[in-house]
Amino acid sequence: MKRVLITGVILLFTAMSFTSCRETTEKETVVKEVEVEKEKTAEPEERKGILERAGEKVDGKVNKEIDKEIDKIDDN
Repeated sequence: MKRVLITGVILLFTAMSFTSCRETTEKETVVKEVEVEKEKTAEPEERKGILERAGEKVDGKVNKEIDKEIDKIDDN
């Protein structure tokens, strides 16, 4: 049992001596910033969701109908 313990301690110290003395290498990373220009006409449409665009179309049609009805009332 004594021999197994001494052999284990010797192996432990040997393994520690090989792993603890390694030099660490530092990696340098370079980050480049790139600006992307978008078309100015496409931006407002891309920001709006599908419900907002559909709502605007419906509002336009409803406003036309309301204007027609107002004109009919004003004519009388």
